[in-house]
Amino acid sequence: MTAPAIRDDLRQWQQALRAQFPIVTGHPELAYLDSAATAQKPQAVLDAVQTYLTTSNANAARGTYTWANRTTELVERTRERVARFLGDRQPERSAVHFTSGTTEGLRTIARDWLPGFLRDGDEIVVPDADHQANIAPWREVQRLLAREGTHIRVVPMPYQSGSGDYDHRALAERAGPRTRFVATTHVHHVYGGDMNVQRIRRAVGPDAVICLDAAQSVGHLPVSVTELDVDFVVFSGHKALALPGTGAVWARQERGPAFTPGGWSGTPNTVGIASLEAALDWLDAAGPERVERWTVALAARLTEGLRHLDAYEILGCPLSLAADSAVQRRQGIVTLRHRAIDSGDLGFILFSHGFMVRSDHHCQGDAGEKTGSVRVSLHVYNTVEEIDRLLSVLASLQ
Repeated sequence: MTAPAIRDDLRQWQQALRAQFPIVTGHPELAYLDSAATAQKPQAVLDAVQTYLTTSNANAARGTYTWANRTTELVERTRERVARFLGDRQPERSAVHFTSGTTEGLRTIARDWLPGFLRDGDEIVVPDADHQANIAPWREVQRLLAREGTHIRVVPMPYQSGSGDYDHRALAERAGPRTRFVATTHVHHVYGGDMNVQRIRRAVGPDAVICLDAAQSVGHLPVSVTELDVDFVVFSGHKALALPGTGAVWARQERGPAFTPGGWSGTPNTVGIASLEAALDWLDAAGPERVERWTVALAARLTEGLRHLDAYEILGCPLSLAADSAVQRRQGIVTLRHRAIDSGDLGFILFSHGFMVRSDHHCQGDAGEKTGSVRVSLHVYNTVEEIDRLLSVLASLQ
């Protein structure tokens, strides 16, 4: 079967965007295929950082002079920008708090909000085959409350065998009137699938609080808090084309008490926030729908080629591999194993050919994969030619 075609107009759109990433165009001999770990930055983000640091660098909410006022305005403006980017139709009711990234955001919810929401005998659902950042904080809450005499039950999120997708029917059977909180993931960081979060709401009912790890979706595809009907969205700026060390928690503020991080609010990462505003502006101009269409098309091209190479196992839903498959595509993440070559060795081999991929266990929870693998994760700056060249190298290792 021939590789799936990609429309010429989409190719031309992508070429114009790729040209805006200096680190990518400056190293044409390398193919960066590790965007699930961190994304590269367009020139607009780099310019925004330079402009902020050379025109307005000051602390926020701690001065009355012009630079301080501009920085305070930047922070508040970017809060509104995050809510708008997430499709929040009622921003006056919700809240946005900046963090250092997804991990800190999830821990902040677990540490500062969840204990006051739960009562003895309540249940929480934890996805033990997702990223450790979306597992460890909730388990820690269980231990913390137990020391204080409040005992909650942790319900493991059920998964479909062989695909890594959530088993929504099994979840509906496990959930009950004491199911108060559900931790979930939008796009799985290993299997690459959209986890169909809308079905989580139907499975657990209208009252349970749903916290969404959106580290692999914000900046990669359209995210609408209205359509998803979740209560928290947490994401990292560095995976959404902004600088490392910044991220956000969006809180709906409807189910349970208002979310307010505890402790003293110190100096925010103002330069990171400036980069986040610029990154969201850039993504909106590029079109999240087109970004998703491009990365999904590349992932389909890669999986279509891999399924004809017997030496490789592709993790995740096997029905999504064929170019003519009717099931939902994986979202720009393809994770694979060679049946004879260790994943770490395969990663070194691929780098010797100019491909930068991740090769390890990918911080997956205890219920996930027991053997390492190689993850190829894509963004708008990746090309059809890179995918075809990667397939050629992988085929030579049959």
